[in-house]
Amino acid sequence: MSAIYRVIISRLDPLVPRRYQAFWNHPAGPKTVHFWAPTIKWALVIAGLADMARPPEKLSVRQSGALAATGCIWARYCLVIIPKNYYLFSVNMFLGTTGFIQLGRIYLHKKSLDAEQAETKTPAVETAKN
Repeated sequence: MSAIYRVIISRLDPLVPRRYQAFWNHPAGPKTVHFWAPTIKWALVIAGLADMARPPEKLSVRQSGALAATGCIWARYCLVIIPKNYYLFSVNMFLGTTGFIQLGRIYLHKKSLDAEQAETKTPAVETAKN
């Protein structure tokens, strides 16, 4: 596989405009996994954003928590590795943010359910006392 990759890259190298050469040849540029892994990881962010349309009762605390934790942990890691990978940092920050937003939605939904249950129980107790 690496032989095919090297042939493809050797054919693409002369086609890259001069102004994009620095980006193309960067240690975290499109010639490396350091570029393509975060690019594919954006699919998780998009899926998390698509979950905004789902009702909160159908969201998973574990999944949202895993996305939030993963985003935070790997965002920190992106800033301590060499070379610093700001592209991976950005995708992980969005992933963590999306996870925390979903966790917030789940929390608020459960809190509103608890409040509704408390309201329905309270009037019955008061009428029984009268």
